[in-house]
Amino acid sequence: MLKTTFFAVLCAAAAYGASVKIGDTTVIGLDIPTFEQEFFGGIPYAVPPLGDLRFRPPVLKTTLDGSTFNATAYGPSCLQVGFEPPLVSEDCLSVNVLRPAGLSADAGLPVMLWVYGGGFDSGGSVLYNGSGIVLESVLRGTPVIFASLNYRLGPLGFLQGKEAGDNGALNLGIRDELAAIEWIHTNIGLFGGDKDKITVFGESAGAIITSILFLNSPIADFARAAIFESGSQAASPLFLADRNEIDWQHFVANVESCSDLAKSGSTFACLRKASSAELLIGLNAAFNETEKEFPWQPLIDGPGGLIPELPSALFKKGQFTKLPFISGTNLDEGTLFTNTAVNGEANVFDIVFTNFTPSFVSEPALKTGVNKLLEMYYPDIPALGSPFGTGNDTFGLAPEFKQLAAIFGDTSFVALRREWMGAAAGAGVPTFGYLFTEPVPGNPPYLGVFHSTEIDFVYGAPPNTTSGFALSQAMMNYWISFADSLTPNDGLGVPRPAWTQWTPKDQAVIQLNGDNLTMIPDTFRIKQTDFINSNPTLWNH
Repeated sequence: MLKTTFFAVLCAAAAYGASVKIGDTTVIGLDIPTFEQEFFGGIPYAVPPLGDLRFRPPVLKTTLDGSTFNATAYGPSCLQVGFEPPLVSEDCLSVNVLRPAGLSADAGLPVMLWVYGGGFDSGGSVLYNGSGIVLESVLRGTPVIFASLNYRLGPLGFLQGKEAGDNGALNLGIRDELAAIEWIHTNIGLFGGDKDKITVFGESAGAIITSILFLNSPIADFARAAIFESGSQAASPLFLADRNEIDWQHFVANVESCSDLAKSGSTFACLRKASSAELLIGLNAAFNETEKEFPWQPLIDGPGGLIPELPSALFKKGQFTKLPFISGTNLDEGTLFTNTAVNGEANVFDIVFTNFTPSFVSEPALKTGVNKLLEMYYPDIPALGSPFGTGNDTFGLAPEFKQLAAIFGDTSFVALRREWMGAAAGAGVPTFGYLFTEPVPGNPPYLGVFHSTEIDFVYGAPPNTTSGFALSQAMMNYWISFADSLTPNDGLGVPRPAWTQWTPKDQAVIQLNGDNLTMIPDTFRIKQTDFINSNPTLWNH
């Protein structure tokens, strides 16, 4: 992942001077002569979600107060575990814009809007420097504007429990993203962008929440395409509001001024009066007490909500947004989410069963499904597990690790990507799929080509290998081409193989590998994912 230190180096050589006008406010940014770019950071897109606005949908704010606004640095990230102010704050709903220098207001450049991942409880736009993407876009003759956003995390952005459900306070972080997209659509023309050429792209949680906006939101009013890196609507299995009630109670119990109300079912009024410092203490404590890997996650919010019902049901009805997209997964998606201490056959059943409990089928049906999954499609044979292609090597871990890693990779990523693309392509939507298989020297071998590995390639910061550099160049050009022309094959930039469209009759994806960049049949894990997709409600898809 790109670190902020790189951007700090750029800023050391930068100068104030870049500016745009938003209403009556002059926004002052940074000139970055190293790359002939201009940066504007930390621009609020919503009223700060404090006090009475805490636990409510964002209130869009498309103008600024005052005659000038200092946009020379990123704003703080949203509250999360392990960080203290001023690096994090509740007043975190901001966007950033990076553009080629010297643009006129009528330049009309396409926009690539990045949404970070982090398991719905961590991350921030400050971690991602788009200078490489913008530079490559200029060099290939199709300049783009790179933008990014922050959204609320953990119990402030992904509330859990009955009270949140009853008060319409679910999926607030996703609503933050939608507000930020609308802000970009409203104002990007002032930066030289084209409001009708916005492509939203993101990874992991960033891809998941963006894909959720394709279910029941007005995203098509503000964006024209998307790129999903390792994430679909139900990559985090979807549940009803009360599933993680205990995690909400842990959070409230550790907010000192509200601890007595933790089990009352009426906590919002008190929590809205608590200080950010108290909430941060409660957030950290709840993280340490939970037994779940992702206690803060998107939830089904019912009729009129962003997730009115399981995505698979909406796909069957054709009720989803039909915008062009790229979607792909990495070779070993599940390794990063599998506990290295796992062992024992019964433990494997319990882990899988618990991950999908409660299901939208009966408990006996889920038990039957999990047993069939293990017996017929995921036997405890290391050579069949993930990381794939590593034979019987277990890397000093129990063989169950590779078994579970294969299960989680398929149920949370590969099957869902295939189901989503099938529904969209069946409705005539242009879709392009990929399988990223490029190994990275120095990574722990038990992780393989793990979740998030592709990010550095997209941002032009691959490992220093010949194949890695070549693949990064190709990927940046595919991504930029798609943002510019809705196809990865515009013929500009570095030479690269044609990336053909995924269709019901030609189900093929591109293999993203520097030594073998080519189209392949979309049959990776096909038997396993066909079984998973044959009964999506079993897995809360």
